[in-house]
This record gives sequence, C-alpha cells and structure tokens, in this order.
Amino acid sequence: MTEILFIVDESPEGGYTAHAVEASITTEADTLAELREMVRYAVRCHFDEDNAHRPKAIRLHLVHDEVIAA
Repeated sequence: MTEILFIVDESPEGGYTAHAVEASITTEADTLAELREMVRYAVRCHFDEDNAHRPKAIRLHLVHDEVIAA
C-alpha cells in the first residue's frame, strides 16, 4: 500500500472526524492541524508490527456540507 485515504467530516459539535477507507482506522480532533497529527499517529499504531505494508502517504479528503436558505 503506497497511500491510505481518510474521509474527514466536520463534527456537528465542532472538530473533525477521520475514517480510513480501506482500513479500520478512525480518529478525531478539534482542529485540522491536530487531526493531521492524530491521523499520522493512528496509521503508525495500526501498522506498527507490519512496517512493510505501512503506507508512504496519507490523503485526507475533506467533506464540507453547507446548508443555506432558499
């Protein structure tokens, strides 16, 4: 695996949640900067004993929903 993709959603309560698409990894943080660090940490922990399969890059796909009055 050369890259792992995370879908990032804004939480209604504030902050962000990231879910990996092809692995069982989920993490959350209050800011995008914190989320980047949390995602790196979660990926390192998930692939700790399997360094050969640890991805070389992490892609964050930010999802932003906005509702406006019609």
